[in-house]
Amino acid sequence: MSTFESSIRQIPYKQEAVFNMLSDLSNIERVKDKLPEDKLEQMTFDSDSISVTVNPVGLIKLRIVDRDEPKCIKFETATSPVPFNLWIQVVPNGDNACKMKLTIKAELNPFIKGMVKKPLTEGLEKMADLLQMIKYE
Repeated sequence: MSTFESSIRQIPYKQEAVFNMLSDLSNIERVKDKLPEDKLEQMTFDSDSISVTVNPVGLIKLRIVDRDEPKCIKFETATSPVPFNLWIQVVPNGDNACKMKLTIKAELNPFIKGMVKKPLTEGLEKMADLLQMIKYE
């Protein structure tokens, strides 16, 4: 099993607010205009799943498989060129802030791992950047 992690991000909102927003994917509508249109196409979502075409990867569909309120949201791929699991971990950092980290785990052979390590790590960081910019109010 290969593990890829984002850097830990400081979020200036309470853990519960961040968890509540991210655990219901229909909230993406509020931040959709901040997503890079040149990299993401044909995005659809509901409260439990998101489907998006990512250039040059193709169609990726994720669904939430576990909500461990208020600290972790677990996703798994329903459609992806490479099956993987994604965790969004949120821990308190004082009374009005929290820290967030994204983790991907995938079963990859050494050849594939070498090819996807850099794009996956960069993708995680970009996703963390986007999640860090959200106003969780």
